[in-house]
Amino acid sequence: MRAGPSQEEVRRHNLGTLLRYVHVHGATSRAELTSRLGLNRSTIGALTAELTTAGLVSEAAPRETGRAGRPSLVVRPESSMVYAYALSIEVDRLRAARVGLGGRILDRRETERPRGMQVLDAVQPLTEFIHEMRREVPAGARYIGTGAAVAGMVRRDDGMVRLAPTIGWVEEPVGAALRAELGDGLLTVGNHADVSALVEHSRGAAAGCDNVIYLFGDVGVGAGIIADGRRVSGHGGYGGEVGHMVVNPYGRECSCGSRGCWETEIGEYALLKHAGRGDDTGREAVLGVVDAAMRGDSQAQFAVRQVGEWIGFGVGNLVNIFNPEAVIFGGTLRDVYLVAAAQIRSRLNAIALPACREHIRLRTPELGYDAALIGAAELAFEHLLEDPLLT
Repeated sequence: MRAGPSQEEVRRHNLGTLLRYVHVHGATSRAELTSRLGLNRSTIGALTAELTTAGLVSEAAPRETGRAGRPSLVVRPESSMVYAYALSIEVDRLRAARVGLGGRILDRRETERPRGMQVLDAVQPLTEFIHEMRREVPAGARYIGTGAAVAGMVRRDDGMVRLAPTIGWVEEPVGAALRAELGDGLLTVGNHADVSALVEHSRGAAAGCDNVIYLFGDVGVGAGIIADGRRVSGHGGYGGEVGHMVVNPYGRECSCGSRGCWETEIGEYALLKHAGRGDDTGREAVLGVVDAAMRGDSQAQFAVRQVGEWIGFGVGNLVNIFNPEAVIFGGTLRDVYLVAAAQIRSRLNAIALPACREHIRLRTPELGYDAALIGAAELAFEHLLEDPLLT
């Protein structure tokens, strides 16, 4: 018979649980922590004291209180003194940030990424961004690690990008290249949509929902899927490539080599082609079509309707498969959704089973484009939140 957890194991678990709560929810009174975590006041006091000594949280009296008696101390994450670096490799942009405990972005940098840029050329500016940000770090601040989000299929064990057709990478060792340049073993690489789903679920538009699909679109389309409160990444970490589910067997050829993939019907190229702007590329071009549709341009409206039909078609199938509480539209899909919401909902209702669709909420990201950076930082913070005393 296996023995139960030791007192030390229980204590370390409780420390992680408390730190995670404050990390996600921000400044929280001891009284609320006692209620939310189901621990007694003396235990909460001991845990917060230990985390304070470790420099992970601080405690202070609330700034305002309308109640008589001694107010409960407020516990805050030490955002400015405990931090991770976050990197985001996207189709058209390279972004970097220093993110404090609690998900607060302390510093950021970004630059354009010309399409066709290779791995080593992309790693160099990201490395320079980190070196620049290091010069602004306060003395005594604690570095936790670096997380990177890539718009492609990422092998979670080592950060190998197996396939990122919209970026033009196949079997590229992004994790190894970043580690070599940074000289840092504390680096984790994940998929862009996966990490965005993670933070929209914990602190964004899907907070409180245990079953969520986060769709991110630009040239391609990917999904981060949360089921029963857990991220669904699949064997090897390649789950969520919904952009490559075939929805039109007689459709256009996809960059992955197949034909009629969902992203060929709802991605950037499809929208711009329908709008008669096939020579344009990028987010600004997509926003131009959306703006034109809102101003009454008939061809832009046609393009939005076409793409909206296919968005609803694909989402309806995903709703039948995963039965989510919420579907979030990120990237340029957000902009298309805002002008085609009624059409998308109508198509979804025609396809999804009543029991799966009756409760569904369609939303836009609360964290916007910062979701990928904050989510990448979560990859770095995870080992700290699992065991705050691990050094």
